[in-house]
Amino acid sequence: MDFFFDQEHLNLRTRIHSWVDEHLISAPESDLDINGQAQKLVSCLGQEGFIAHTVPKKFGGVRESVQARDLCLLRDELARGSALADTMFAMQALGSYPITLAGNHEQKRRYLPAVATGEAIAAFALTEPQAGSDILSMETRAVRHGGDYCLTGVKRFISNAGIARTYTVFAMTDPDDRHKGMSAFVVQADTPGFVFKESIPLISPHPIGVIAFEDCRIPEDQILGQEGDGLKIALATLDTLRCTVGAAAVGLAQRALDEAIRYSQSRRQFGHELAHFQAIQFKIAEMAAELEASRLLVYQAAWINDHGKPGLKEKSSIAKLFATEAAQRIVDQALQIHGGSGVVAGAVVERLYRDVRALRIYEGTSEVQKLVIAKELLKKGKS
Repeated sequence: MDFFFDQEHLNLRTRIHSWVDEHLISAPESDLDINGQAQKLVSCLGQEGFIAHTVPKKFGGVRESVQARDLCLLRDELARGSALADTMFAMQALGSYPITLAGNHEQKRRYLPAVATGEAIAAFALTEPQAGSDILSMETRAVRHGGDYCLTGVKRFISNAGIARTYTVFAMTDPDDRHKGMSAFVVQADTPGFVFKESIPLISPHPIGVIAFEDCRIPEDQILGQEGDGLKIALATLDTLRCTVGAAAVGLAQRALDEAIRYSQSRRQFGHELAHFQAIQFKIAEMAAELEASRLLVYQAAWINDHGKPGLKEKSSIAKLFATEAAQRIVDQALQIHGGSGVVAGAVVERLYRDVRALRIYEGTSEVQKLVIAKELLKKGKS
Protein backbone atom coordinates (compact mmCIF):
# COMPACT_ATOMS: atom_id res chain seq x y z
CA MET A 1 0.00 0.00 0.00
CA ASP A 2 2.90 2.38 0.60
CA PHE A 3 3.22 3.25 -3.11
CA PHE A 4 0.13 5.46 -2.70
CA PHE A 5 1.79 7.59 0.00
CA ASP A 6 4.61 10.03 0.65
CA GLN A 7 6.54 10.14 3.94
CA GLU A 8 4.09 12.63 5.48
CA HIS A 9 1.25 10.20 4.86
CA LEU A 10 3.20 7.37 6.45
CA ASN A 11 4.02 9.49 9.49
CA LEU A 12 0.36 10.46 9.83
CA ARG A 13 -0.73 6.82 9.56
CA THR A 14 1.68 5.77 12.32
CA ARG A 15 0.59 8.62 14.58
CA ILE A 16 -3.18 8.17 14.17
CA HIS A 17 -2.89 4.38 14.53
CA SER A 18 -1.12 4.74 17.87
CA TRP A 19 -3.53 7.43 19.04
CA VAL A 20 -6.58 5.28 18.20
CA ASP A 21 -5.11 2.29 20.03
CA GLU A 22 -4.46 4.40 23.12
CA HIS A 23 -7.56 6.59 23.23
CA LEU A 24 -10.37 4.75 21.39
CA ILE A 25 -9.79 0.99 21.30
CA SER A 26 -9.31 0.82 25.05
CA ALA A 27 -12.22 3.15 25.87
CA PRO A 28 -15.67 1.54 26.14
CA GLU A 29 -18.33 3.33 24.10
CA SER A 30 -21.70 4.42 25.41
CA ASP A 31 -24.93 5.55 23.77
CA LEU A 32 -25.50 8.04 26.59
CA ASP A 33 -24.88 11.78 26.13
CA ILE A 34 -23.99 11.43 22.45
CA ASN A 35 -23.87 15.20 21.93
CA GLY A 36 -21.47 15.62 24.82
CA GLN A 37 -19.23 12.81 23.59
CA ALA A 38 -19.30 14.24 20.06
CA GLN A 39 -18.28 17.71 21.17
CA LYS A 40 -15.50 16.30 23.32
CA LEU A 41 -14.19 14.24 20.41
CA VAL A 42 -14.10 17.24 18.07
CA SER A 43 -12.21 19.25 20.66
CA CYS A 44 -9.76 16.41 21.25
CA LEU A 45 -9.20 15.73 17.54
CA GLY A 46 -8.67 19.44 17.03
CA GLN A 47 -6.11 19.68 19.83
CA GLU A 48 -4.24 16.69 18.42
CA GLY A 49 -4.00 18.45 15.04
CA PHE A 50 -5.96 15.80 13.14
CA ILE A 51 -8.85 18.06 12.09
CA ALA A 52 -6.33 20.53 10.65
CA HIS A 53 -6.03 18.11 7.72
CA THR A 54 -9.55 19.14 6.62
CA VAL A 55 -8.54 22.71 5.66
CA PRO A 56 -5.70 24.32 3.62
CA LYS A 57 -2.48 25.35 5.35
CA LYS A 58 -3.13 29.05 4.75
CA PHE A 59 -6.20 28.85 6.98
CA GLY A 60 -4.91 26.65 9.78
CA GLY A 61 -4.36 23.38 7.96
CA VAL A 62 -1.38 21.11 7.40
CA ARG A 63 -0.85 20.99 3.64
CA GLU A 64 -1.22 23.65 0.95
CA SER A 65 -4.43 21.94 -0.16
CA VAL A 66 -6.70 19.34 1.40
CA GLN A 67 -5.63 15.81 0.45
CA ALA A 68 -8.06 12.94 0.14
CA ARG A 69 -5.32 10.50 1.18
CA ASP A 70 -4.91 12.31 4.49
CA LEU A 71 -8.66 12.22 5.08
CA CYS A 72 -8.86 8.54 4.13
CA LEU A 73 -6.00 7.55 6.42
CA LEU A 74 -7.62 9.40 9.31
CA ARG A 75 -11.11 8.01 8.69
CA ASP A 76 -9.74 4.49 8.20
CA GLU A 77 -8.07 4.53 11.61
CA LEU A 78 -10.73 6.54 13.49
CA ALA A 79 -13.50 4.20 12.29
CA ARG A 80 -11.43 1.24 13.49
CA GLY A 81 -11.63 2.73 16.96
CA SER A 82 -14.97 4.54 17.07
CA ALA A 83 -17.70 5.22 14.53
CA LEU A 84 -18.61 8.38 16.44
CA ALA A 85 -15.03 9.70 16.27
CA ASP A 86 -14.98 8.97 12.54
CA THR A 87 -18.30 10.75 11.99
CA MET A 88 -17.27 13.85 13.90
CA PHE A 89 -14.01 14.09 11.97
CA ALA A 90 -15.76 13.46 8.65
CA MET A 91 -18.32 16.19 9.28
CA GLN A 92 -15.59 18.76 9.88
CA ALA A 93 -14.35 17.89 6.40
CA LEU A 94 -17.75 17.69 4.71
CA GLY A 95 -19.13 20.82 6.38
CA SER A 96 -16.11 22.96 5.59
CA TYR A 97 -15.00 21.67 2.19
CA PRO A 98 -17.52 23.78 0.23
CA ILE A 99 -15.94 26.84 1.85
CA THR A 100 -12.47 25.59 0.90
CA LEU A 101 -13.71 24.85 -2.61
CA ALA A 102 -15.80 27.94 -3.41
CA GLY A 103 -15.37 30.47 -0.62
CA ASN A 104 -13.57 33.78 -1.11
CA HIS A 105 -10.53 34.72 0.95
CA GLU A 106 -12.57 36.52 3.61
CA GLN A 107 -15.00 33.60 4.03
CA LYS A 108 -12.12 31.15 4.39
CA ARG A 109 -10.38 33.43 6.89
CA ARG A 110 -13.59 33.84 8.87
CA TYR A 111 -14.69 30.20 9.12
CA LEU A 112 -11.91 27.69 8.43
CA PRO A 113 -9.41 28.30 11.26
CA ALA A 114 -12.04 27.61 13.94
CA VAL A 115 -13.05 24.41 12.13
CA ALA A 116 -9.42 23.27 11.95
CA THR A 117 -8.90 23.58 15.70
CA GLY A 118 -12.25 22.01 16.63
CA GLU A 119 -13.45 25.28 18.15
CA ALA A 120 -16.33 25.41 15.65
CA ILE A 121 -18.29 22.30 14.69
CA ALA A 122 -19.34 22.20 11.03
CA ALA A 123 -22.37 20.76 9.24
CA PHE A 124 -23.47 20.10 5.65
CA ALA A 125 -27.17 20.85 5.12
CA LEU A 126 -28.34 19.34 1.84
CA THR A 127 -30.92 16.61 2.53
CA GLU A 128 -34.61 17.46 2.97
CA PRO A 129 -37.78 15.47 3.81
CA GLN A 130 -38.61 15.22 0.09
CA ALA A 131 -35.10 15.55 -1.35
CA GLY A 132 -32.67 12.74 -0.57
CA SER A 133 -30.96 11.13 -3.55
CA ASP A 134 -33.00 13.47 -5.77
CA ILE A 135 -31.45 16.71 -4.54
CA LEU A 136 -32.98 18.68 -7.41
CA SER A 137 -36.35 18.26 -5.67
CA MET A 138 -35.08 20.64 -3.00
CA GLU A 139 -37.74 22.94 -1.57
CA THR A 140 -35.64 25.27 0.62
CA ARG A 141 -35.69 28.75 -0.90
CA ALA A 142 -33.31 31.69 -0.73
CA VAL A 143 -34.90 34.93 -1.90
CA ARG A 144 -32.88 38.10 -2.26
CA HIS A 145 -34.10 41.17 -0.39
CA GLY A 146 -31.79 44.11 -0.96
CA GLY A 147 -28.40 43.14 0.48
CA ASP A 148 -29.74 40.02 2.21
CA TYR A 149 -31.08 36.59 1.38
CA CYS A 150 -34.13 35.25 3.19
CA LEU A 151 -34.02 31.48 3.69
CA THR A 152 -37.13 29.37 4.24
CA GLY A 153 -37.38 25.59 4.38
CA VAL A 154 -36.55 22.43 6.31
CA LYS A 155 -33.46 20.18 6.24
CA ARG A 156 -33.55 16.61 7.57
CA PHE A 157 -30.90 14.02 8.51
CA ILE A 158 -28.37 16.78 9.10
CA SER A 159 -25.38 15.46 11.03
CA ASN A 160 -24.30 17.77 13.86
CA ALA A 161 -27.71 19.47 13.88
CA GLY A 162 -28.05 21.22 17.20
CA ILE A 163 -24.34 21.29 18.05
CA ALA A 164 -22.77 22.81 14.91
CA ARG A 165 -21.82 26.46 14.79
CA THR A 166 -21.27 26.69 11.03
CA TYR A 167 -23.66 25.19 8.46
CA THR A 168 -23.11 24.97 4.71
CA VAL A 169 -26.67 25.27 3.44
CA PHE A 170 -28.00 24.58 -0.05
CA ALA A 171 -31.13 26.37 -1.24
CA MET A 172 -32.90 27.22 -4.50
CA THR A 173 -32.41 30.79 -5.66
CA ASP A 174 -34.14 30.10 -9.00
CA PRO A 175 -36.65 27.24 -8.60
CA ASP A 176 -37.48 27.32 -12.32
CA ASP A 177 -33.94 26.31 -13.29
CA ARG A 178 -33.35 22.84 -11.82
CA HIS A 179 -29.67 22.62 -12.72
CA LYS A 180 -28.49 26.20 -12.20
CA GLY A 181 -31.06 27.36 -9.68
CA MET A 182 -29.33 26.05 -6.54
CA SER A 183 -26.94 28.16 -4.46
CA ALA A 184 -24.77 27.50 -1.41
CA PHE A 185 -24.55 29.64 1.73
CA VAL A 186 -22.74 29.69 5.05
CA VAL A 187 -25.20 30.10 7.94
CA GLN A 188 -24.26 30.52 11.59
CA ALA A 189 -26.38 28.71 14.18
CA ASP A 190 -27.06 31.94 16.10
CA THR A 191 -28.67 33.64 13.08
CA PRO A 192 -32.27 34.76 13.82
CA GLY A 193 -34.67 32.45 12.00
CA PHE A 194 -32.35 29.44 12.19
CA VAL A 195 -34.23 26.81 14.22
CA PHE A 196 -33.06 23.45 15.52
CA LYS A 197 -36.26 21.39 15.41
CA GLU A 198 -35.44 17.93 16.75
CA SER A 199 -32.90 15.14 17.10
CA ILE A 200 -33.31 11.87 15.20
CA PRO A 201 -32.37 8.67 17.07
CA LEU A 202 -30.43 6.20 14.93
CA ILE A 203 -29.33 2.58 15.37
CA SER A 204 -25.75 3.90 15.47
CA PRO A 205 -26.15 7.10 17.48
CA HIS A 206 -24.53 10.39 16.57
CA PRO A 207 -25.79 13.98 16.62
CA ILE A 208 -28.26 14.24 13.73
CA GLY A 209 -31.57 15.96 13.33
CA VAL A 210 -33.89 18.43 11.65
CA ILE A 211 -33.25 22.13 11.19
CA ALA A 212 -35.48 24.82 9.73
CA PHE A 213 -35.12 28.29 8.28
CA GLU A 214 -38.02 30.52 9.22
CA ASP A 215 -37.49 33.81 7.39
CA CYS A 216 -33.81 33.45 8.20
CA ARG A 217 -32.00 36.51 6.86
CA ILE A 218 -28.31 36.31 6.02
CA PRO A 219 -26.07 38.92 4.35
CA GLU A 220 -25.37 38.41 0.67
CA ASP A 221 -21.65 38.04 1.46
CA GLN A 222 -22.43 34.61 2.94
CA ILE A 223 -23.14 33.05 -0.45
CA LEU A 224 -20.42 30.68 -1.68
CA GLY A 225 -19.35 31.45 -5.21
CA GLN A 226 -22.11 32.87 -7.36
CA GLU A 227 -25.86 32.32 -7.52
CA GLY A 228 -26.46 29.05 -9.30
CA ASP A 229 -23.18 27.43 -8.24
CA GLY A 230 -24.80 25.31 -5.54
CA LEU A 231 -25.23 22.06 -7.46
CA LYS A 232 -21.69 22.25 -8.80
CA ILE A 233 -20.32 22.88 -5.29
CA ALA A 234 -22.36 20.07 -3.74
CA LEU A 235 -21.38 17.49 -6.37
CA ALA A 236 -17.70 18.48 -6.36
CA THR A 237 -17.63 18.17 -2.57
CA LEU A 238 -19.26 14.74 -2.65
CA ASP A 239 -17.02 13.52 -5.48
CA THR A 240 -13.92 14.46 -3.49
CA LEU A 241 -15.05 13.08 -0.14
CA ARG A 242 -16.93 10.01 -1.33
CA CYS A 243 -13.87 7.78 -1.23
CA THR A 244 -13.40 8.73 2.43
CA VAL A 245 -16.67 6.95 3.20
CA GLY A 246 -15.04 3.87 1.73
CA ALA A 247 -12.10 4.49 4.05
CA ALA A 248 -14.43 4.50 7.05
CA ALA A 249 -15.84 1.19 5.81
CA VAL A 250 -12.29 -0.20 5.64
CA GLY A 251 -11.69 0.85 9.25
CA LEU A 252 -14.87 -0.79 10.52
CA ALA A 253 -14.13 -3.94 8.52
CA GLN A 254 -10.56 -4.08 9.85
CA ARG A 255 -11.86 -3.92 13.42
CA ALA A 256 -14.38 -6.66 12.63
CA LEU A 257 -11.66 -8.89 11.18
CA ASP A 258 -9.40 -8.24 14.16
CA GLU A 259 -12.19 -9.17 16.56
CA ALA A 260 -13.08 -12.29 14.57
CA ILE A 261 -9.47 -13.53 14.60
CA ARG A 262 -9.08 -12.81 18.31
CA TYR A 263 -12.33 -14.56 19.22
CA SER A 264 -11.71 -17.56 16.96
CA GLN A 265 -8.35 -18.14 18.66
CA SER A 266 -9.73 -17.86 22.19
CA ARG A 267 -13.11 -19.61 21.92
CA ARG A 268 -13.02 -23.40 22.18
CA GLN A 269 -15.72 -25.77 20.89
CA PHE A 270 -15.61 -29.56 20.39
CA GLY A 271 -12.19 -29.66 21.99
CA HIS A 272 -10.52 -27.14 19.67
CA GLU A 273 -10.19 -23.41 19.11
CA LEU A 274 -12.68 -22.15 16.54
CA ALA A 275 -9.72 -21.12 14.38
CA HIS A 276 -8.88 -24.83 14.02
CA PHE A 277 -11.97 -25.45 11.88
CA GLN A 278 -11.76 -25.05 8.11
CA ALA A 279 -15.16 -23.35 7.92
CA ILE A 280 -13.89 -20.55 10.18
CA GLN A 281 -10.62 -20.32 8.28
CA PHE A 282 -12.53 -19.89 5.02
CA LYS A 283 -14.57 -17.07 6.53
CA ILE A 284 -11.47 -15.27 7.76
CA ALA A 285 -9.74 -15.66 4.39
CA GLU A 286 -12.74 -14.28 2.50
CA MET A 287 -13.03 -11.35 4.92
CA ALA A 288 -9.33 -10.52 4.49
CA ALA A 289 -9.51 -10.69 0.69
CA GLU A 290 -12.50 -8.34 0.51
CA LEU A 291 -10.88 -5.98 2.99
CA GLU A 292 -7.65 -5.77 1.01
CA ALA A 293 -9.53 -5.16 -2.25
CA SER A 294 -11.55 -2.41 -0.57
CA ARG A 295 -8.43 -0.73 0.77
CA LEU A 296 -6.77 -0.74 -2.67
CA LEU A 297 -9.84 0.78 -4.35
CA VAL A 298 -10.19 3.49 -1.70
CA TYR A 299 -6.58 4.64 -1.84
CA GLN A 300 -6.52 4.44 -5.63
CA ALA A 301 -9.45 6.88 -5.74
CA ALA A 302 -7.80 9.13 -3.14
CA TRP A 303 -4.53 9.12 -5.14
CA ILE A 304 -6.41 10.06 -8.31
CA ASN A 305 -8.08 12.93 -6.47
CA ASP A 306 -4.82 14.28 -5.04
CA HIS A 307 -3.01 14.11 -8.38
CA GLY A 308 -5.84 15.61 -10.43
CA LYS A 309 -6.03 12.58 -12.70
CA PRO A 310 -9.16 11.90 -14.79
CA GLY A 311 -11.80 9.42 -13.68
CA LEU A 312 -12.33 10.59 -10.12
CA LYS A 313 -16.13 10.37 -10.21
CA GLU A 314 -16.06 6.77 -11.45
CA LYS A 315 -13.23 5.57 -9.22
CA SER A 316 -14.60 7.27 -6.11
CA SER A 317 -18.03 5.72 -6.66
CA ILE A 318 -16.50 2.28 -7.25
CA ALA A 319 -14.48 2.62 -4.04
CA LYS A 320 -17.49 3.64 -1.96
CA LEU A 321 -19.76 1.00 -3.49
CA PHE A 322 -17.37 -1.91 -3.08
CA ALA A 323 -15.90 -0.96 0.29
CA THR A 324 -19.21 -0.28 2.02
CA GLU A 325 -20.90 -3.41 0.64
CA ALA A 326 -17.85 -5.51 1.53
CA ALA A 327 -17.70 -4.05 5.03
CA GLN A 328 -21.31 -5.07 5.60
CA ARG A 329 -20.43 -8.66 4.66
CA ILE A 330 -17.23 -8.67 6.73
CA VAL A 331 -18.98 -7.38 9.85
CA ASP A 332 -21.78 -9.91 9.37
CA GLN A 333 -19.27 -12.75 9.13
CA ALA A 334 -17.43 -11.49 12.22
CA LEU A 335 -20.69 -11.54 14.15
CA GLN A 336 -21.44 -15.04 12.86
CA ILE A 337 -18.08 -16.27 14.12
CA HIS A 338 -18.92 -14.82 17.55
CA GLY A 339 -22.23 -16.70 17.60
CA GLY A 340 -24.51 -15.77 20.47
CA SER A 341 -21.86 -13.53 22.02
CA GLY A 342 -22.00 -11.34 18.93
CA VAL A 343 -25.60 -10.26 19.45
CA VAL A 344 -25.19 -9.26 23.07
CA ALA A 345 -25.85 -5.52 23.40
CA GLY A 346 -22.58 -3.69 23.93
CA ALA A 347 -20.35 -6.32 22.32
CA VAL A 348 -17.85 -4.85 19.88
CA VAL A 349 -19.22 -6.74 16.88
CA GLU A 350 -22.81 -5.90 17.85
CA ARG A 351 -21.89 -2.21 17.74
CA LEU A 352 -20.02 -2.66 14.46
CA TYR A 353 -23.11 -4.34 13.02
CA ARG A 354 -25.12 -1.20 13.78
CA ASP A 355 -22.34 1.22 12.82
CA VAL A 356 -21.67 -0.19 9.36
CA ARG A 357 -25.20 -0.05 7.99
CA ALA A 358 -25.49 3.68 7.28
CA LEU A 359 -22.39 3.75 5.06
CA ARG A 360 -24.32 2.16 2.19
CA ILE A 361 -26.83 5.03 2.35
CA TYR A 362 -25.24 8.40 3.10
CA GLU A 363 -23.37 10.50 0.53
CA GLY A 364 -25.04 8.48 -2.21
CA THR A 365 -26.68 5.09 -1.76
CA SER A 366 -25.15 1.97 -3.30
CA GLU A 367 -27.82 2.14 -5.99
CA VAL A 368 -26.88 5.73 -6.83
CA GLN A 369 -23.20 4.74 -7.01
CA LYS A 370 -24.08 2.07 -9.58
CA LEU A 371 -25.87 4.69 -11.69
CA VAL A 372 -22.88 7.02 -11.48
CA ILE A 373 -20.43 4.27 -12.46
CA ALA A 374 -22.55 3.10 -15.39
CA LYS A 375 -23.09 6.67 -16.61
CA GLU A 376 -19.35 7.36 -16.59
CA LEU A 377 -18.56 4.11 -18.42
CA LEU A 378 -21.27 4.67 -21.04
CA LYS A 379 -20.00 8.21 -21.55
CA LYS A 380 -16.56 6.79 -22.36
CA GLY A 381 -18.15 4.33 -24.76
CA LYS A 382 -19.57 7.19 -26.84
CA SER A 383 -16.29 9.09 -27.07
